[in-house]
Amino acid sequence: MTAAHRAFPAVAPRPAWPLCRRCSGIALDLGSARTRVWMVGRGRIIDVPTVTFPGAGVTRPIQRGTIIDTAGTARLLDRLLGHRLSRHARPLVVLTAPVLGGVAYRAAAREAVEVLRPRTVLTMPTARAVAYAAGVDLTRALFVVDIGAHLTEVVLLAGGAVLDARRTALGTTDLEAEPTAARLVDAVVAMVTSMLEQDPTSHALDALHRGVLLAGGGALCPGVTYRLAGRLDTRVTAVPAPHTAAVRGAATLLRATRGHPESAALHPESTHPADDPLPPTPDPIHDPASGAPPEGGDGVGERE
Repeated sequence: MTAAHRAFPAVAPRPAWPLCRRCSGIALDLGSARTRVWMVGRGRIIDVPTVTFPGAGVTRPIQRGTIIDTAGTARLLDRLLGHRLSRHARPLVVLTAPVLGGVAYRAAAREAVEVLRPRTVLTMPTARAVAYAAGVDLTRALFVVDIGAHLTEVVLLAGGAVLDARRTALGTTDLEAEPTAARLVDAVVAMVTSMLEQDPTSHALDALHRGVLLAGGGALCPGVTYRLAGRLDTRVTAVPAPHTAAVRGAATLLRATRGHPESAALHPESTHPADDPLPPTPDPIHDPASGAPPEGGDGVGERE
């Protein structure tokens, strides 16, 4: 388990993002198991396995939340998106990144994205993207638990900024046996408990009382959800279509950056009722399937 506390500013400065109404745009979530993309002008999310075919075999360029093969990741993006962009396109790319991925992850991801000839690349923490997709009030403290295929991250947000974060190299691919599911829940509870103990303010406790926002494929596993709610003694709310929440949140930022009227969804101002702190909200982007991600695929298909 990796931990990082008080490593982030309490108030994150808002960067001067470019306003580019005519630019093509790409929201990108590079996952260890699946890569998800939303493009301006397309109504659906592209959802494919994160694999490459350098020769006769198949390789995974991203493992446990770490880009281990930057060139392979670039080949994946080129095969997936190269033919979908015009020859002279210079897209604006919004890229999600694990909070604890660090400078190395962001640098490798930006290098891989260069194959798309981007005009600008903006990175945002995956946890914040999840919060945008859920449409929750970001002025209040919030726990986001993202259970991916190979990595689980617990993040404390306050005012939209990351205050604390923990992660463990466990995910849904490790949930084949019941004891492993219990082990994952134990790891999440331990991370939340550690954050509560090391928080000199009331942010962590306030966030826990508010409830936990759950995303990633793990949110589709009832055993994990129910156990987590019982162990933490709080409400655990899954984001609608949780496996695509990160890319939908990135798309929300992308549309706002391009000056679209939907930008009002980026920073919701309304405060939810106290008895329903994290109510589900409609998806900001059309995603017709609400179940688990499609099986199989050749790495260049499109989820319909």
